[in-house]
Amino acid sequence: MPVTYIGIGSNLGNREENCQKAIALLIEKNIKITKRSSLYETEPSGVKDQRKFINMAVETETVLTPEELLKTLKAIEIERGRQKDIHWGPRIIDLDILLYDDLILKTHDLEIPHPGIKDREFVLKPLSEIAPEKIHPVFKKSIKTLLIEILESSQD
Repeated sequence: MPVTYIGIGSNLGNREENCQKAIALLIEKNIKITKRSSLYETEPSGVKDQRKFINMAVETETVLTPEELLKTLKAIEIERGRQKDIHWGPRIIDLDILLYDDLILKTHDLEIPHPGIKDREFVLKPLSEIAPEKIHPVFKKSIKTLLIEILESSQD
């Protein structure tokens, strides 16, 4: 069964509860959660004038194809009340496929690995907690190494 990593974030309402409810809905949709990170409070990216986010990552096993998984995640976002929103703006829940086994895929609707992983500390911290040695299939570096690189570059 494919192992996937999903990023979860929220900055509206009860952020922690929004993340936990999203996990419950993943389980309801027969997506097995095998690991979950801690919750991390992070500064917003892009649009800065908004509340801080709670971010986390989960490792899952699923029989869903990448496209089916994306549809499921988008359905969960809608079910949890996500509206068409401002790009990078506030959201009740955000679910992103970060990695899907070692797949490299780019279509009109989906890019795996998620193109922002390498540049987002708020993704790398929780992902490094649950999969530090996982090798990014494009950059050929571990998640832990990518996190170290971004932390070192932010000190410059």
